[in-house]
Amino acid sequence: MFWLKKSVSFWLMPLPLCLLLLAAGLLLVRSPRRSRMGRAILCCAAALLLLFSNKAVSCLLLGPLEGRYPAVPEMAAGSPAPAPIAGCRFVVVLGGGHADMPGIPATGKLSSSALARIVEATRLLGALPGSRLIVSGPGEPGRPTHADVLARAAESLGIDPARIMLIDTALDTEDESLAVARLVGGARVALVTSAWHMPRAAALFRRAGVDFAPCPADFVSRIGTRLRWTDLACDSESLERSTLAVHEWIGLVWMRLRGV
Repeated sequence: MFWLKKSVSFWLMPLPLCLLLLAAGLLLVRSPRRSRMGRAILCCAAALLLLFSNKAVSCLLLGPLEGRYPAVPEMAAGSPAPAPIAGCRFVVVLGGGHADMPGIPATGKLSSSALARIVEATRLLGALPGSRLIVSGPGEPGRPTHADVLARAAESLGIDPARIMLIDTALDTEDESLAVARLVGGARVALVTSAWHMPRAAALFRRAGVDFAPCPADFVSRIGTRLRWTDLACDSESLERSTLAVHEWIGLVWMRLRGV
């Protein structure tokens, strides 16, 4: 089921979908009977690619996801933990990917999302001296798991290795929620993941019966209070934002269909 979900969702992502439509349109254009349909599909693919690559559109798609849960506020050194995370005995960091490059420190191997998550977790652990860190993520055979890389990154940021626990067999967020539920029992946890991923993660952790405080990190939809002409530009970064948004919205729809 895991690989089936991955395969189906891949072809629904903006770039693969647009390329698939372009290929279909080019094939149909060559047919005298279906050339009009082919041109319409080509125009649709081009328009979709333009929209998904637009900064304003990508931020509009991602903004509602990132705005659902507020970030944990700034904390002065030595001050008590703010109300949202007070009482949390664990800080849970969901996996965000890494590249296994020899000679590179763990923080350099992490994806931008994973790095933002572990940095936020380190910040929270400073306000929760009695809590433990749980990092998650599988790996390829014979290679360090993503949980290992996250743990090493946390150590390099000053976290005592004795405070770190690893989950290295969970393949997706649903598996992570169940694994965390088994580890923490009824204890309250600070759940750290990217802001755009938090709505789906929160629903799954709630379903697994975990008592958690949402602690979003890695906010990527940034548009100022006033619209500027640069917000109407198209670039690869906006296409990436749209891809994140489409992936999460599809995941939320799929969860709703499953009654989660």
